[in-house]
Amino acid sequence: MADLPSGSGSSNDTGPPRWVKVFGIIALALALLFVVLMLFGGGTHGPGRHTGGIGTSPPVRLVAAEEHALPVDDRR
Repeated sequence: MADLPSGSGSSNDTGPPRWVKVFGIIALALALLFVVLMLFGGGTHGPGRHTGGIGTSPPVRLVAAEEHALPVDDRR
């Protein structure tokens, strides 16, 4: 029996298929790009934008319940 060439997919090949390697490399590159953009992208994005850190939100005005009540009509 003739020897098979080393690149013919012999049964001794235990590595993943080529398409798995390609998708893995693409996924890793996209994840790295996402991390770089989040770190160096600038702008006002991020969790602090939605929480309104100390000193960034307007002061809260406490309102008495009477101010929200409807006027009473005493003409009965």
